[in-house]
Amino acid sequence: MTLNTSNNSSKNTAVDTSDPPSTTSIGLLKRLQRYWKRELIPLLADLRLAIALLLAIAVFSVTGTVIEQGQTLAFYQANYPEDPALFGFLTWKVILTLGLDHVYRTWWFLALLILFGSSLMACTFKRQLPALRWFSRTWNFYSQPRQFEKFALSAEFDRGSLDHFIPLLRQRRYKIFQEGNKLYAHKGIVGRIGPIVVHVSMLLILAGSLYGAMTGFFAQEMVPSGETFQVRNIFDAGPWAAAQIPKDWSVKVNRFWIDYTPDGTIDQFYSDLSVLDQAGQEIDRQTIHVNKPLRHNGVTFYQADWGIAGVQFRLNNSPVLQLPMALLDTGGNGRFWGTWIPTKPDMSAGVSVVAKDLQGTLLVYDMNGQLISTVREGMATHVNDVDLAIVQIIGSTGLQIKADPGIPLVYAGFGLLMVGVIMSYISHSQIWALQTENGKFYVGGRTNRAQVIFEREMIEMLNQVRDVKG
Repeated sequence: MTLNTSNNSSKNTAVDTSDPPSTTSIGLLKRLQRYWKRELIPLLADLRLAIALLLAIAVFSVTGTVIEQGQTLAFYQANYPEDPALFGFLTWKVILTLGLDHVYRTWWFLALLILFGSSLMACTFKRQLPALRWFSRTWNFYSQPRQFEKFALSAEFDRGSLDHFIPLLRQRRYKIFQEGNKLYAHKGIVGRIGPIVVHVSMLLILAGSLYGAMTGFFAQEMVPSGETFQVRNIFDAGPWAAAQIPKDWSVKVNRFWIDYTPDGTIDQFYSDLSVLDQAGQEIDRQTIHVNKPLRHNGVTFYQADWGIAGVQFRLNNSPVLQLPMALLDTGGNGRFWGTWIPTKPDMSAGVSVVAKDLQGTLLVYDMNGQLISTVREGMATHVNDVDLAIVQIIGSTGLQIKADPGIPLVYAGFGLLMVGVIMSYISHSQIWALQTENGKFYVGGRTNRAQVIFEREMIEMLNQVRDVKG
């Protein structure tokens, strides 16, 4: 008996202790649901929070525009030194620590976008859509004269008729609903839908920005004329950008050239590019220049910079030789490229040649740094007992390469935003009317904007009702 009682007691105790966890889980879930509905959603839907987030996004976007993005460590150390610090605090360490060198891909900037998107969604579902449903319920008819007292613009006539009033509304394109001696009319309901369209468009823009930040990449290449390259020099990429980077096709720079103005300044520079498949066959060919990029498979190639890659020359009757040219450090006094050309087989003597553009003129200096000659492309000069002929100065094109799969969403969002803004400017006007059994006639109305125009329209209709009554 004791054992049985003990076992039963143990079983009862086990059953009793199994219930509270289930009850606790249900209670916790209910509390979370109440917190979500009563605390979190109203907080996200708060207009003040949305404005604060929008301002923060704007400030950091400006920061990402002012501070150069995706540069090397040496660049930031040179331009944002610790002493003196810019504005007293902005140094290269601060920039790298906070991620200001790649603002648009930092976790905190993406978190701001997600939080702002959540705020827009909460506002849309908690305020905009319920407001639209509420406006649909205002199609209820007013049956009591006292209901017209709340309107800022209303009138009472000793006599009047809906039959005379309805044609006046139709002339002004009101949609009319009538139930016996009661009338409701409205126009411009699209003005109430406009804010919802604006919210949806902003969500599209945010979604496109996030998608582009996670899947896009940005690269730069400096490629000499005649060279074929694949995108390698990527300095900013999202965590899921691997699928966008070209792997089964390459690009060949057929030719790079610069058009100059009569006074010698650069007018435009061009790159003749061919897209090649894995077999080296040309599948696309375009000549690009500034503001006219090449687009292929979601990747865009922009003409962004130029340089001098090398020089082809001949010594006496030798074959054509080629040497690379390097950008010289001029301390900010312009861009010059130079190289050293040996004039003796043992390299015991030679000359330095310097060029500043692709117009074909080279400055020739001896080993003491003295200018000894000037030679143009296709011409020769006699130096160190040899004839130095310049065959060609080889240019290199600087390309900015970008892939942003989120751009179509962003463009669609901006297009929808313009439509929504236009829709929002349309006034939503509402008019109620009541004809009582004793012959009295009541009219009242309101609008959400263009109040003066609506008042003029109402006064004009009321005067016409008065005239008919007379």
